[in-house]
Amino acid sequence: MSLNFLKSLLEAAAPSGFESRAAAVWAQEAQTFAERVYRDHYGNVYAEVGPEDAPAVMLSGHLDEIGLMVTHVDDKGLIYVGAIGGWDPQVLVAQRVRLLAEDGDLVGVVGKKPIHLMSASDRDKVSQIDDLWIDVGLEAAEVKRRVRVGTVGVIEQPVLVVGERVMSPSIDNRIGAYVVLEALRKAAGSGRRVVAVASSQEEIGAYGARVAANRLDPVVAIAVDVTFETTQPGVDVKRVGEAPFGSGANLAVSPLLSPKVLRDLIATAERENIPYTLGANPRRTSTDADEIVLAKTGVPGAVVSIPNRYMHSPSEMIDMRDVRACIDLIAAYAGSLEASPDFTR
Repeated sequence: MSLNFLKSLLEAAAPSGFESRAAAVWAQEAQTFAERVYRDHYGNVYAEVGPEDAPAVMLSGHLDEIGLMVTHVDDKGLIYVGAIGGWDPQVLVAQRVRLLAEDGDLVGVVGKKPIHLMSASDRDKVSQIDDLWIDVGLEAAEVKRRVRVGTVGVIEQPVLVVGERVMSPSIDNRIGAYVVLEALRKAAGSGRRVVAVASSQEEIGAYGARVAANRLDPVVAIAVDVTFETTQPGVDVKRVGEAPFGSGANLAVSPLLSPKVLRDLIATAERENIPYTLGANPRRTSTDADEIVLAKTGVPGAVVSIPNRYMHSPSEMIDMRDVRACIDLIAAYAGSLEASPDFTR
């Protein structure tokens, strides 16, 4: 495991549909050990080990993060945006934003009417994204020259490491892309064909994973994402279960997913003394797996997740103990999979 690689991956601005910066970081690391590394026209990056003509074990972690897209630049040079993915607009207020402008990035701040100028009724209102704007501190003519409608941006926050905890706005789901590549590294000597995919566009529909699964037609697939860390205030464990920091890999139970793959993951975790919890998903999993399992004639699938605090905020937080558990579990499972597995329900 490389913390420097993780930091570089988290620092790369990569909103849904515009993942090329993070893809380049991931591909560069993959090239240090993978036998084959390649990209497709949809923004996915693939890294493979094992025989090229063998059935594939697919490991998918999406590269994209939620972001913003410019919808209008007014005559004062203030920039208005729409959401790429699921934002709570409250967390955007006064944040710094990096805009990926064509002739160089711009950093601005999200503005809102000061409380001193609000009416009593305004103060009680919840902010909507239409109430906010981005100010990059330049004259209007310069802003209009450099920032076009369709320019995208992300929250600008440094990666912070405190002991085992890592904080960043792009944890969801750069950490999943990190886990699948590190699991691939550990599984490299297994003799199996294992393919790690850093997938695109999960936050707007898991479209990259659909493309990748149809391309690979894997024998089995594991999607890696984040789930809710359940000791944070306001989490109802009766609804989402328990997945505190340090509890290891969270394994999804869902009608969409393969019960055999889940049983085998549990058996692997118990054999290898890897901590895990179970998470109930009575319908969809809201991960890449929802699209992967429907590729071609169907793919037996599983979801392995890392507990995450403050999801879809400027300061998401994970615990590296859980990250290591996910890497170890996925690598052990992929390496021990029988040559011709039967996933019939």
